[in-house]
Amino acid sequence: MDRFDAMQAFARVVESGSFTKAAHTLHMSRTTATQLVQQLEARLRVKLLHRTTRRVQVTADGAAYYERVVRLLADLDDAETSLSTASAAPRGRLRVDVPSPLARLILVPALPAFHAQYPDIQLDMGVSDRRVDMVADNVDCVVRGGTITDPSLVARHVGDLPLRVFAAPSYLHRAGTPTHPQVLDDADTHHRTVGFLWARTGRPVPYAMRRGAESVQVQGRYVCALDDGNAYLAAGLAGMGLLWLPSYMAQPHLASGELVPLFEDWTMDPMPLYVAYPPNRRVSAKVRVFIDWVVGLMAQHAPVVGQGGDVVLLNE
Repeated sequence: MDRFDAMQAFARVVESGSFTKAAHTLHMSRTTATQLVQQLEARLRVKLLHRTTRRVQVTADGAAYYERVVRLLADLDDAETSLSTASAAPRGRLRVDVPSPLARLILVPALPAFHAQYPDIQLDMGVSDRRVDMVADNVDCVVRGGTITDPSLVARHVGDLPLRVFAAPSYLHRAGTPTHPQVLDDADTHHRTVGFLWARTGRPVPYAMRRGAESVQVQGRYVCALDDGNAYLAAGLAGMGLLWLPSYMAQPHLASGELVPLFEDWTMDPMPLYVAYPPNRRVSAKVRVFIDWVVGLMAQHAPVVGQGGDVVLLNE
């Protein structure tokens, strides 16, 4: 039995609550993961996990052992990555998850420069707007727009995305141009929006808009709501309704005439952009350089307004 592999398998089973998920994230078979934990229990002569057909639950002894294992694994990783060669040249597999429009328009086009600077990092980039279970999915960090409310994460504010309202010419030709944001919420309005289903709530949220001393909260009435940024944009381009978009998403379509800006004398708070990661996971060199790379990109496209870039432990 390789004690390191066994401890790693045990820790991952506790974190994910499943031998199957743990085995997947460790790139081994479920049988291998099970055998490693069984061998660890035999060596320690202690039952670490309660197993049923439906779930895996850590025992009291297992919970105490898990706390020590996590620290030991973190210390071992720190010892390896603190070597000058590892610090100078971050290496290994890095798993991240990012919003689909940000990946398509900003991050992926810049990846050649990232790879040239860090050729030994193997980047697995999940592209989605879904809610990610960072432990179960074994993700090192996520990039997300909007306020991070998960108390189990540390979040770094890396950018502020200016927001505007837009519509396709086909929509405006059919429905006319609204003259005030409030008409979008009127009971008898014929205007429609495209709804965006936020991962943390599963539903569209209202947007605050201001003009001088006037302030309104607008959500609108939609006939179509989506949970992916690229699909949301596509629905707006198809004339399904008005869109609230970050400027970087709208810019190419403004230049081509596919979108028209609305309510140009109204302002909105920008959408904050965060990189988040679990607080009990040491930030490795490869994660640090990825975060710094994202910060540099957003400084070009949508820098933090005022004092930013703070790291916030959300459960404090």
